[in-house]
Order: sequence, then C-alpha cells, then structure tokens
Amino acid sequence: MTMGNAWWNLTLRFLLELSALLGLGMAGWTFSTAFWRWILAIALPLVAAVLWGTFAVLNDPSRSGRAPVPVPGAARLMLELVILFGGAAGFYLAGHAATGIAMAMLIALSYAFSLDRLAWLLRQ
Repeated sequence: MTMGNAWWNLTLRFLLELSALLGLGMAGWTFSTAFWRWILAIALPLVAAVLWGTFAVLNDPSRSGRAPVPVPGAARLMLELVILFGGAAGFYLAGHAATGIAMAMLIALSYAFSLDRLAWLLRQ
C-alpha cells in the first residue's frame, strides 16, 4: 500500500472533498443577497459534486475504475485542484481565513503523500 492509499490519507481526502463543498456553499451564501443567496449556496456545491463524479480517468485505482465521462489525467487533476482549493478559498473569502488556510495546507499535505497517484494521473 502506498501512502496515497493509506487509510488516513483516504479519510483526509474524503473530508477535504466534503469541506470543499461546504466552502463553496459558504462563498455562494456570503457573496450574494436575498433570493440568489439560496440559489448559489446550493448550486455551487451541487455543480462541483456533479463535476467531481462525472469527469474521471478510466481505470483510476482510487475510484471504482469507471468513468462516466473519461478525461485525461491532467484534466482530472486540474478539476480536483480547482474544486478543493476553491472550497478553501470559499472559507477564506467568507471570513473564515484560518479555516481556509488550514484546509489549503491539508490539501497540499494530502497531495504530497499521493505523489504516486499524481504521477499516475499525469501519465494517463
């Protein structure tokens, strides 16, 4: 088992994914008013979750191996980074700077322990 697939890193990654959705929702709530506040607080995380689940690398060992819409590894990596760091930025910009910074550091830590997965993605 590689460090990227260690139980603690998979758990951290899952929690970061959930946190990213929350951060995006908080950003949607904070940077809009009235009716749009509700729409963006729900739509931003929903769109991110749909993109995350839809665009995948075929035979990705960190997923089921299935890819509803197969994409190259570099495209998947960019999608992951945009969503995860977008969630961290959402916390930061919504007035929770310490949470946003901590989340960004944990994302970097998780990817640092997943260099084998990064190399695999970039070869696909």
